[in-house]
Amino acid sequence: MPRPPTCSSVHLALLHPAQPARAPWRRNPLSWQLDQKSRLWHQPILIMALAWLWLLCLSSSQAKAQAAELHVEVPENYGGSFPLYLVKLPVPLKEAGSHVVLSESSDVAAEVPFAVDPDSGFLLATRALDREEKAEYQLQTTLESDDGRILWGPQSIIVHVKDENDQVPQFSQTVYRAQLSQGTRPGVPFFFLEATDGDEPGTANSDLRFHILSQTPAQPSPDLFLLEPQLGALALSPEGSSSLEHALEGPYQLLVQAKDMGDQASGHQATATVEIFILENTWAPLEPIHLSENLKVPYPHHIAQVHWSGGNVHYHLDSQPPGPFNIDAEGKIHVTRELDREAQAEYLLQVQAQNSHGEDYAEPLELRVVVMDENDNAPVCSPHAPSISIPELSPPGTEVTKLSAEDADAPDSPNSHVVYRLLKPEPEEGTEERTFQLDPTSGSITLGTVPLQAGQNVRLQVLAIDLAGAEGGLSSTCEVEVSVMDINDHAPEFTTSQIGPVSLPEDVEPGTLVATLTATDADLEPAFRLMDFAIEAGDTEGIFGLDGEPDSNHVQLRLRKNLSYETAPHHEVVVVVWNVEELVGPGPGPASTATVTVLVKRVIPPLKLDQESYEARVPVSIPAGSLLLTIQPSYPRSRPLRFSLVNDSEGWLCIHEASGEVHTAQSLKGARPGDTYTVLVEAQDPDEPELSTSASLMVHFLKAPPVPALTLAPMPSRHLCTPRQDYGVVISAPSEDSNLSSGHGPYSFALGPNPTVQRDWRLQPFNDSHAFLTLALHWVEPGEHVVPVVVQHNAQTWQITVRVIVCRCNVDGQCLRKVGRMKGMPTKLTAVGVLVGTLAAIEWCLPLHYFVWPECQALGLAHEVHYRMESPLQPVRWICCLPVLQMRSLWFKRG
Repeated sequence: MPRPPTCSSVHLALLHPAQPARAPWRRNPLSWQLDQKSRLWHQPILIMALAWLWLLCLSSSQAKAQAAELHVEVPENYGGSFPLYLVKLPVPLKEAGSHVVLSESSDVAAEVPFAVDPDSGFLLATRALDREEKAEYQLQTTLESDDGRILWGPQSIIVHVKDENDQVPQFSQTVYRAQLSQGTRPGVPFFFLEATDGDEPGTANSDLRFHILSQTPAQPSPDLFLLEPQLGALALSPEGSSSLEHALEGPYQLLVQAKDMGDQASGHQATATVEIFILENTWAPLEPIHLSENLKVPYPHHIAQVHWSGGNVHYHLDSQPPGPFNIDAEGKIHVTRELDREAQAEYLLQVQAQNSHGEDYAEPLELRVVVMDENDNAPVCSPHAPSISIPELSPPGTEVTKLSAEDADAPDSPNSHVVYRLLKPEPEEGTEERTFQLDPTSGSITLGTVPLQAGQNVRLQVLAIDLAGAEGGLSSTCEVEVSVMDINDHAPEFTTSQIGPVSLPEDVEPGTLVATLTATDADLEPAFRLMDFAIEAGDTEGIFGLDGEPDSNHVQLRLRKNLSYETAPHHEVVVVVWNVEELVGPGPGPASTATVTVLVKRVIPPLKLDQESYEARVPVSIPAGSLLLTIQPSYPRSRPLRFSLVNDSEGWLCIHEASGEVHTAQSLKGARPGDTYTVLVEAQDPDEPELSTSASLMVHFLKAPPVPALTLAPMPSRHLCTPRQDYGVVISAPSEDSNLSSGHGPYSFALGPNPTVQRDWRLQPFNDSHAFLTLALHWVEPGEHVVPVVVQHNAQTWQITVRVIVCRCNVDGQCLRKVGRMKGMPTKLTAVGVLVGTLAAIEWCLPLHYFVWPECQALGLAHEVHYRMESPLQPVRWICCLPVLQMRSLWFKRG
């Protein structure tokens, strides 16, 4: 969205309205297509009028700070008269003995073609500017006194020289020579023209367009070539591509043109000649290449070459899949390292001939690279389970596993033909019988005639050899772990069948461990040793329970409910264990059960209160008979307790014997705020005197709460100016308070809670007894305003209302309103008398200036009088301070 014009953004363009391209004003910005005589008459008037418009525009912002940066635009090669008024600078009014200084920000010392009119403050151009010589000037201006002090500034000024189309395009060469190969695609550039223009980049003045003016000879067609107008890319036309085979052997000459101003008809132009030589097409298909893997030659190794007969060619090579191949600038194709047939047996290379922009001159050539095999890979055993398990007592001939070794060499060749040979375990001495048998062709391993024992582990080692086991073949050793599985033919049994007796008090918490039972299983297989436990008898009420971890051989017997001596003084719990898996053979025996005997002991619970200690906080003014707190047992009891107080030395408290309520027995006479009074509370069971307990009671005495009071104290009316000026209203504490003179702490001031008041006003502390009220906003509506102010001192709070008259003021800070003479005000004669007397007092006090002035200053700043007649000079000092204080008060009123 375009921004609205402002004083800081208006520049010399106001002097030169926008005109169509190549308009006359571009040669003379002030012409407006008038004749020379009329222009000479209008120029001074127009410049003066626009200068006054600038003064009017800038006068509204004289009170503001100068802009951080000022931008001005000046046309290049301006043909009018000089000096040329550019822009009104925001320089303040000159004072006597000051002058405006203009300088260039760069460190290079050079003549600056600018000046500042000392009378009007306008920035002037003193001569015509050349953008190609310098496109931008960075200036700064200051207002300095004659002794070199800076009174204003510096103000930064950026002068941009607006470009004019005064530069002619130039080709990089007068005559270009290009080579064109037959078979080049139409539209693919085979040559790029280069031309430059010295005008400003990115504008129409430097926007170049290329054109073919003529072609020599014109056979077999006059339009054999195309020239892209913006990039200057020369290519074959579709007609030229089809007739290139019949083109003449001699070179073609093209006359080409470069013109600025883009697609506009006007503009500067330059010409050059392009000689094009037609060459025979050498872009021929390639035969497949066979390379041995692991070839021991220096790398990179040259394997093939391509050639494009045209000029400006760049070769590019792609490999599918990606492989170690590259191509150099001459079209030589290399392999950069050894190939591995097992990693990749074949590659398809595509070679492209491209121009400098990556466009293909012709269809890519394909080169097929085949990698030939060598026996360089030993057989690799296929992965299998870490351990192979077979059941014990399995019959001979049972297949244990089948080995499979893979050879990465070429399939169906001797290099990948694998056979097997058993290395371990070897047959025992003196016998031909084996524990395992191996088929050398299939790799199948079966059980032999030697039996295996349960839990036995055997490691088999098998040799896999390629080349069908012939000499020179590569081999690998395969290992197989075989374990003999056990069968579940043993039932679990407890290590101890009788546990206890275990004595437990009847108040023991549920979850308490009663006993730990452990069972064992003689089976070897972990799955066959998994067992479950359960309570078989002796727990009809569900008082006990079993806790155990999965896959564990022990279980914990724990309480689930509370014990009761009266209900059952002893328990006999029977626990049974069994296998999770199905048992093979005979069932569980007597050792699969265990009995736990539990004896219950009777317990009398101790007496306990609901808190270990008690605290109460009461004001010293609390009346007698007031309830402080209630003492209670920690759990419900069927029989009540008897409460009493111990060590109540002052007799301030009493406790109800049955309910435990603590009251004040009398007024707390003699108690002071901040003190603590401690007594002991005792509780006893009446039926069982040995059951008793006690707790401390701490009573903290607090200050009697003040009676909240908020008194209103009006303040006299004051006046403040809007817009805001740098003075305000001094607010003092209520004069009726006697604590100020006694020095009992400072006052605090705060605005009332009204959000509008807190938005419009600001209150700042001035000293311990006064505050300073000012406007918070720059503008407040004129009129009478009531400002509530809350004052606090010690424990007392006032709310005073300050009446402030907000009005427009003159330069002396006085309200602009019509008032009459107020009754009781002094006359002019009286004022003259007071003034004469004041001057006389000042003259009389001058000898005491160095002794009295510091105290006067302190008295004046405090706005209050506190003095003691301890020195014989004190009355004299006070009398001498009176004129000073009167003049200071007059100064505060003036703002």
